Amino acid sequence: MSTEFIKIRGARQHNLKNISLDIPRNKLVVITGISGSGKSSLAFDTIYAEGQRRYVESLSAYARQFLEQMDKPEVDYIEGLSPAIAIEQRTPHRNPRSTVGTVTEIHDYLRLLFARVGHPHCPKCGLEIRPQTTQQIVDQIMSLPEGTSIQILAPLLEGKRGGHAKLLRRLQKDGFTRVKVDGKVRLLEDDIALDGNKKHSISVIVDRLTIKKQIKRRLTDSVELALSLSDGRVIVDLPGVEEMFFSQKAACINCSISIPELTPQMFSFNNPHGACEECNGLGTKMYLDPELIVPDPSLSLAEGAIKPWAGRHSTYFSQMLNSLCQHYNIDIYAPFKDLPRKVRDTLLYGSGDERIKFYFEKDRRRQFSEHSFEGVIPNLERRYHGTESDQVREEIENFMSIRACPSCGGARLKPMSLAVTVGGKPIHVISGFSIEKAYEFFSNLRLMPGERAIAERIVKEITHRLGFLISVGLNYLSLDRPTSTLSGGEDQRIRLATQISSGLAGVLYVLDEPSIGLHQRDNLRLLENLRRLRDLGNTVLVVEHDARTILSSDYVIDMGPGAGLEGGHIVFHGEPGELLRNGFSLTGQYLSGEKTIPIPVSRRKGNGKYLVIEGGSHNNLKDIEVKIPLGTFTCVTGVSGSGKSSLVSETLFPALAHELYKSKQTVGKVRSVHGIHHIDKVINIDQNPIGRTPRSNPATYTGVFTHIRELFSMLPDSRLRGYKPGRFSFNVRGGRCEVCNGDGIIRIEMHFLPDVYVTCEACRGLRFNRDTLEVKYKGHHIADVLNMTVNEACAFFENIPRIRSKLKTLVEVGLGYIRLGQPATTLSGGEAQRVKLAKELSKRATGRTLYLLDEPTTGLHFDDIKKLLEVLNYLVELKNTVVVIEHNMDVIKAADFVIDLGPEGGEKGGYVVGAGTPEEIAKLEDSYTGRFLRGVLGGK
Repeated sequence: MSTEFIKIRGARQHNLKNISLDIPRNKLVVITGISGSGKSSLAFDTIYAEGQRRYVESLSAYARQFLEQMDKPEVDYIEGLSPAIAIEQRTPHRNPRSTVGTVTEIHDYLRLLFARVGHPHCPKCGLEIRPQTTQQIVDQIMSLPEGTSIQILAPLLEGKRGGHAKLLRRLQKDGFTRVKVDGKVRLLEDDIALDGNKKHSISVIVDRLTIKKQIKRRLTDSVELALSLSDGRVIVDLPGVEEMFFSQKAACINCSISIPELTPQMFSFNNPHGACEECNGLGTKMYLDPELIVPDPSLSLAEGAIKPWAGRHSTYFSQMLNSLCQHYNIDIYAPFKDLPRKVRDTLLYGSGDERIKFYFEKDRRRQFSEHSFEGVIPNLERRYHGTESDQVREEIENFMSIRACPSCGGARLKPMSLAVTVGGKPIHVISGFSIEKAYEFFSNLRLMPGERAIAERIVKEITHRLGFLISVGLNYLSLDRPTSTLSGGEDQRIRLATQISSGLAGVLYVLDEPSIGLHQRDNLRLLENLRRLRDLGNTVLVVEHDARTILSSDYVIDMGPGAGLEGGHIVFHGEPGELLRNGFSLTGQYLSGEKTIPIPVSRRKGNGKYLVIEGGSHNNLKDIEVKIPLGTFTCVTGVSGSGKSSLVSETLFPALAHELYKSKQTVGKVRSVHGIHHIDKVINIDQNPIGRTPRSNPATYTGVFTHIRELFSMLPDSRLRGYKPGRFSFNVRGGRCEVCNGDGIIRIEMHFLPDVYVTCEACRGLRFNRDTLEVKYKGHHIADVLNMTVNEACAFFENIPRIRSKLKTLVEVGLGYIRLGQPATTLSGGEAQRVKLAKELSKRATGRTLYLLDEPTTGLHFDDIKKLLEVLNYLVELKNTVVVIEHNMDVIKAADFVIDLGPEGGEKGGYVVGAGTPEEIAKLEDSYTGRFLRGVLGGK
């Protein structure tokens, strides 16, 4: 077998057209092409799938049951495959316990470092705690003023329930005469009877003496005896003064607090030994929020001001409110905000000891009882913690907010763990550093000679991993950042950094658009890392549209020429230089400049109105003011971590949604947002999936399937049979195949082998029963329609305007190649975002809508970007406003207005570097975006 190439013969997976190809090994290979041309089908569903399948099949049956196993791809054969690792775009971990530190294993090394060389401090007084030798203890006692009378005690029990008669008898037998029980000195010869139901503390008095030079030997013997009796602890009792506490182990001499031996588990918020007992290591707690309980204080109690009790007229709650109003002599129809402060507090938190007479009507009889009022919030808290019903708990959670834990302040760990330092910093402070700051901290960490020998390898591993995260452009992230808040691109680059740091060789890496979310400046560092991965002796296969990445590769495969059924062919394969001279390649035409995305002749000024964000200080934003001109296409730019998402997604959108829709979404820290009255609708088109199950698809999400089902129900055959639109749904009984419940496939569990999915024999994979499939429109039944691409369906329903118009919007956003019934779970983040955009395009425009998009060019070829810009400009021409977070220079150069944040990421970001037209930004010397814009704007 040749080791120079990966040889693929007869690949037919998805839309691949029986292609054959030799891919050079140990090279950086880019697969490009327009959306839907077959890039992922070749890279992930054929090459990676076969490499992974072969590796898993080489393992034992026992090991295979724990690994995800992939189906054999439709290909004749593949030679020259190495073990394959895929680094895909995917939704990051939603586990609230997963952080950047835990997924990169840096937190594990931090825990080990703190356990080995950490300096414990008293969690109460902050005093650094060091274990003491017997001689050090004796020397400290001898330093007391001469003539001081002292007692040497050995603490035996501390707060333990029981009578402890056995212990007291043993002490007397051993020759001791006095003990200190619960702070009082007692003689052992007395009959000491302790209450067995109470907790007691017992110390035995080992010696009583007066400080003078001659007693040092006797004191030493007494201290040694006390230490031996009490597991290394000794108490010195001074008359009229607080006891002195000494320990051979770690313990605070001021507060008498012992510190256990430091272990890695003590610094894990996922372990009971370290996790904060209040929040169980989450760092946050859910609290009943008065603002959610009374969302509109202008309403009266009768109008439902207290939302959890609203709409429950003639019930226990409404009668209780009537009684309260009678007691306090207030009008039940008065706005809640106008009620006296005491009454508002009583309603929310209870009446305390004050008794109130409550009247209730039951079975037409009026009854009353007199007692204190519990309060809405305590009532909801009691029900929330006491119920076993998930439904009740979810209902109450609608009135709760998430806040930092009051015990640990969001640090997640126990006080004892938070009181240990390395380099003067506790673990939660280091975890809160940006990756760049953490790298500087550990690079300059000074340790004692003995500590250095222990910690050297641990610190080296930490800095090694931090360095790779910086090299892939993630220097702005903090180690305690929850992975649920990461973008798909950030999550992918974390996994890329992990792979680079592993130093593996002879591996096939398959990456999906690693440049997503990266500014052009950061892209250069990413390319260096891809080359480093290649130079280790690996084959790096990258699905990518970025021009710089394509031109910097060793080998390019261009898929096409079209999308969907029109794709699946290899238009070009060879070196990048040859691609520029290939007239048949659409990619080559854009790279060579033969085709371009045009720069607008003029920039729109807008309608003269603005959305103004004042005092934006969420995350790393530095109290900034931003003016967004309405009626324009605005781009928010900046390097990774500069504050773009903090400004747009976490501050602007929640603020608008709260004002326009009374949304409960948390608004980022901001002083004010002005100009909201100029818009009547805000739409945030993100990259989250359009559905979480395969039953959701583009047809159902956009609503076009409703019109298609209505059309089928109006056909003559349907009317004869009495079929309604529901008959043509695979989600409800009646028309669907009941053998597979409308899935079209049946899962067969194989235990040690991967589960097998077989086509349902009853419906042959068509999802509907025979009677439903007998109804046809233009010779095609409902299952045929779901299997059509959007382009095919557009032509098929050409004479049905309301169906055609919705399908046309999908074509306009570049999704003509996807199938109407394609499961939502198989759509990429970029495709899901464009399906959402298509849905909004199909709605009636108001001319006062604000559209927010986060990197809409994800997964788009140059030609797709050109089409997307036409759609966005169309929305602006209808007098709407479009705000886009974007790094792609072809989009930025086409904007009317650019807001550039930076200058760097993380703590060095969060400022407005510049705001103006692309030409004005290009003139700014301190703007990274401006530097790259100068290149694409040319002489303009």
